[in-house]
Amino acid sequence: MSQKDKGPWPSPLDKVRERGLTGSATWNPGNISGELAKEVTVTGAALGDFAKASFSLDVADLILDAQVTAANTVTCILSSPDATARDLAEGTLYVKVDPRT
Repeated sequence: MSQKDKGPWPSPLDKVRERGLTGSATWNPGNISGELAKEVTVTGAALGDFAKASFSLDVADLILDAQVTAANTVTCILSSPDATARDLAEGTLYVKVDPRT
């Protein structure tokens, strides 16, 4: 069976897989010396999907991590590796989720 017989190529799902799912939220982390979390809605995100995050400002040697924690929800964690306090201004948190299948 040829690809043409299988339907449109690329399929709408293939386009989502290529592009990924995205979301964003305004965030003012303020003074961070430990860990701080922020949830971002990403419609279509599912447990087990791959998630990554970026922030619109310099994160000043902090670690920014992201994971899908519930359907349509990505939790982003900003942490200080050395417990040194850093003050971040308000910016935009961007999230991309790549479906695992």
